[in-house]
Amino acid sequence: MDDGPSRRAFLSRGLTAGAGLAALGGPQPPTAGVTATVSAPPDAMSITLTVNERRRTVRVDPRVSLLDALRGELGLTGPKKGCNQGACGACTVLLEGQRILSCLTFAAMFDGTDITTVEGLADGDELHPVQRAFIEHDGFQCGFCTSGQVTSAVGLLAENPSPSREEIKEGMSGNLCRCAAYSNIVDAVESAAGV
Repeated sequence: MDDGPSRRAFLSRGLTAGAGLAALGGPQPPTAGVTATVSAPPDAMSITLTVNERRRTVRVDPRVSLLDALRGELGLTGPKKGCNQGACGACTVLLEGQRILSCLTFAAMFDGTDITTVEGLADGDELHPVQRAFIEHDGFQCGFCTSGQVTSAVGLLAENPSPSREEIKEGMSGNLCRCAAYSNIVDAVESAAGV
């Protein structure tokens, strides 16, 4: 397998090169849909989070969302930026075990807290029961919403270990799936609950 640069590293280098060309007045590569990491402003603050059982300290703008800090500063791309308005659930993470929408919260609010993303659910190579259930029941199609769905399901089962099918539907209603894999998602959560 090729150990070349990751997609993220490639894009970052391309953005840097593009900025250099722009400064020189040369042709610029297309950047539509590409997000660049911007250095922290002078009023940035240091926060410490325990993310997926690993203590991490980062400097962030006080206005940066938890989602942007997780993705941009810590390189955790499991939580997705879907709607960025709290309507789709793709950014769901667990804060001290409780489900939250990371796009709607400021990272600075959570200094000293424990955050779990989808990357932190497995135990080494052993998948979390909810992750296994999603695979066994085809609880995904394109996969974009899957990390938020899985994380939300883990939180739901912590809140209610034996939910009925209706309670699963209600509890997962904040997570949208544009591919409409809802029936399989409910089957997966039901299976993981042992119902």
